[in-house]
Amino acid sequence: MGFLLKTPEETAGSATPAILIGLFVSFGGVLFGYDTGTINGILAMKYWRKLFSTGYINPEDNYPDVTSSQSSMIVSLLSAGTFFGALTAAPVADYFGRRIAMIINTMVFCFGVILQTVSTSIPLFVAGRFFAGYGVGLLSATIPLYQSETAPKWIRGTIVGAYQLAITIGLLVAAVVNNATKDRMDTGSYRIPVAVQFGWAIVLVAGMLVLPETPRFLIKKGRHEAASKALARLRRLDINSPAIVSELAEIQANHEYEMSVGSASYFEIMRGTLGKRLATGCTVQMLQQLAGVNFIFYYGTTFFEHSGIKNGFLITLITNIVNVVSTFPGLYMVEKWGRRPLLLFGAVGMCVSQLVVAIVGTVAASDVANNVLIAFVCLDIFFFASSWGPVAWVVTGELFPLKARAKCLSLTTATNWLFNWALAYATPYMVNAGPGNANLQSKVFFIWGGFCFLAAIFVYTCIYETKGLSLEQVDELYSKVPVAWKSTTFKPSVHYTDVRDVSDGGSDVDLVRLEADARVKHDMEHVERA
Repeated sequence: MGFLLKTPEETAGSATPAILIGLFVSFGGVLFGYDTGTINGILAMKYWRKLFSTGYINPEDNYPDVTSSQSSMIVSLLSAGTFFGALTAAPVADYFGRRIAMIINTMVFCFGVILQTVSTSIPLFVAGRFFAGYGVGLLSATIPLYQSETAPKWIRGTIVGAYQLAITIGLLVAAVVNNATKDRMDTGSYRIPVAVQFGWAIVLVAGMLVLPETPRFLIKKGRHEAASKALARLRRLDINSPAIVSELAEIQANHEYEMSVGSASYFEIMRGTLGKRLATGCTVQMLQQLAGVNFIFYYGTTFFEHSGIKNGFLITLITNIVNVVSTFPGLYMVEKWGRRPLLLFGAVGMCVSQLVVAIVGTVAASDVANNVLIAFVCLDIFFFASSWGPVAWVVTGELFPLKARAKCLSLTTATNWLFNWALAYATPYMVNAGPGNANLQSKVFFIWGGFCFLAAIFVYTCIYETKGLSLEQVDELYSKVPVAWKSTTFKPSVHYTDVRDVSDGGSDVDLVRLEADARVKHDMEHVERA
């Protein structure tokens, strides 16, 4: 294949429109990343601490501040909003379509930004955090859905993974803006960073007004002519091109086959092979959060300063730069190595890095030890950003059949946000000193490292390799391959247009039997023609 990712020779038309559209849609990740990074810095701003304090004086610097419980609530309410947003993303995306849903999602996010911008006390600020989170949750389930349904299969992993790249860019930009306003002693210190988010929302909405709907959603709704036009636009081919007709026929046939073997109710998607895929997707998203990297981005500034490292804002800026730069190798390797090897590489690397951070932070306290701590925190971020950061979204975006894709993605994404909220809420109590707190400090990295060890085991036993497969071929993979470690040798052979011709539409149809029947029919037709 060479060093670069190349378009397969058999690919008709151009992949450029689909790639550019998928990369633009990933811009929605900036909204989440920026909001996450903003609150990290705002919590450490002196003017914000004084304005929003309810009388608590932080004993570490003898300055007004919010309590651990208030800090926990402010940070975690965004994640609580994203959880409920992700759960409601499926009905919105299935009713309005993926494109219009993203416009609606962004409007909800903007409402939350307005509340945060005008607030001067905790209750209104918290309400804004919740509604901004609700919009982010809606977007986080819909963006990978749109990307996976429009991207060419040979570069789908890179395009869906670009959503995580956008999140890292948002984190970096937030660190830069926070660093520029942190010393202001007026409301501009926090209002400027918060209000900047309107710019990201305007860009996303403007683009979605002109982008096409996904062909797979249009097929699901029975709008075949619109699906042909959308796919022709994505592939830059004539609407009557044989490649367009063939690809749409395969999508339609696969959808009919999937509907013939069961409905797409919430009860149905938790049974059989679909339930297995749903459990895999939820666990991937859970372990992405339990890897602990969001601890650095939520509470990194205060953690570094409490560890005796001067200028926590600057260190946070450095870690965000590492996060962005490290995502690029992951976007390349997800298509060169595949999903399984990259996730294993990341889990092992994070585990080792975090154990070193935990040991150094626990047994040593010097400038040299602090430098080692910073270095291995950056190494931990590298392993996460190049693997679990983007690939968790790639894996969940590829797992599910068309009939249940929106519902399953909403549940897997909601799992991500549920654990994101739990960790954001619990971390101050786990790390900080004070009455009722565990005061773990650097020891918390022992916990994250343990979960990364479990993640490596999970990848080997449960993650199927889906590199290079169409979304329809992933269905065949799960139908034929019983265990994950044998998936690397799988070669797709089913054409759903042939299967449809021999299927009786019964609910107990078996894909392997139908494939054999289709092959027999094809051979008989060949003999008759001869």
